[in-house]
Amino acid sequence: MEKEYKQKEIKEIAKLIINHSPSKKICFHGEMGAGKTTLIKAIVKELGGQGEASSPTFGIVNEYNDAQNNTLAYHFDFYRLNDESEALDFGVEDYLYSNHWVFMEWPDKIGSLIPEDATHLYISIRDTTTRIIKIPS
Repeated sequence: MEKEYKQKEIKEIAKLIINHSPSKKICFHGEMGAGKTTLIKAIVKELGGQGEASSPTFGIVNEYNDAQNNTLAYHFDFYRLNDESEALDFGVEDYLYSNHWVFMEWPDKIGSLIPEDATHLYISIRDTTTRIIKIPS
């Protein structure tokens, strides 16, 4: 399914992704500035995440918790990785095969490590206020 959306509609897009993703492992593909982090923030909020979600660009991974302080999701930004061995060094497989939501930006950086059942979403820029997302149906 392909859907066009504006920032004010992001909550509905987040719900759509949560309800239609066959996997809790979601890869977000899109160019810099396409809105991957913004969409992940909206999804975390819809899942009941506490606090403000942010990009883990400098720390590689952020962990989000629910109201009871239980782990809800992990958010990775693999942009700065030089190769897959760096991901293996910090134990990415433990995160990928947990029973939590896992959101991955720049998943191509660890292509061979991505679980086969991961959902791949593709975000593209239509214009300064509009994005297009391709969601598997």
